[in-house]
Amino acid sequence: PALIDRIYSSKEGLDLSEFDFKDLIHPNECFVLKSDRSSVLARYNPFTHSICRVNKTKNYGIEPRNAEQSFAFEVLNDPDVKLIGLTGKAGTGKTLLALASALKQANVYKQILLARPIVALSNKDLGFLPGDANEKVAPYMQPLFDNLNVIKHQFAANSSEVKRLEDMQKSEQLVIEALAFIRGRSLSETYCIIDEAQNLTPHEIKTIITRAGEGTKMVFTGDIQQIDQPYLDSQSNGLVYMIDRMRDQNLFAHVNLVKGERSQLSELASNLM
Repeated sequence: PALIDRIYSSKEGLDLSEFDFKDLIHPNECFVLKSDRSSVLARYNPFTHSICRVNKTKNYGIEPRNAEQSFAFEVLNDPDVKLIGLTGKAGTGKTLLALASALKQANVYKQILLARPIVALSNKDLGFLPGDANEKVAPYMQPLFDNLNVIKHQFAANSSEVKRLEDMQKSEQLVIEALAFIRGRSLSETYCIIDEAQNLTPHEIKTIITRAGEGTKMVFTGDIQQIDQPYLDSQSNGLVYMIDRMRDQNLFAHVNLVKGERSQLSELASNLM
């Protein structure tokens, strides 16, 4: 109890040596510390070698609804953590949290980039689509626009926050595009969110991460139980590969979101079907 009280009162947190953990604590690992009369959300910060309190902070109108979402915001908002894996089943808020965090830090980065691989549901081709390149990929990008609309709906239609989002899209400070367009680019001072990363191979993940220039943060989100690529499974996909290889690096953090927050129906389907 005394340690928990001190964590609440300390801005810098407590040195790791003060804790007698039985397990090895990984960089940026998040957990709940409990005593018989109190508890606190905490994170091991490898840059200060301390156990710090995790606050429940609101990001661009989005408030965390559970401990895991608070953990996600904690590492998403930390400029020292450059690579993040967010995993979890459908409806846990992976993409929404990443986007809300990016928008909160929009003044830190030159561009916010949301991208996802073009993979049809269960890898079933939709056939020919009319229009130019952007119009062809628009149906695949719609889930990303849906998340952006959720954030917009947190504010009044004529609010300064909504106007700012629209201005960011017009000036291409906020870009939503197909992942294929990233190849060959160098991404500097960019907050990059890669959605549906479970559909990428280890080589593709490596290709994307090596695009990162100075001041860039990369967030990979995905559900390893929903793979639409016929040659990948829950063990061989690039998202799991990245998490396994980067686990002990100070620049990396992984948060697994457990509780679905989309709706009661969505949570029921995820658990039972």
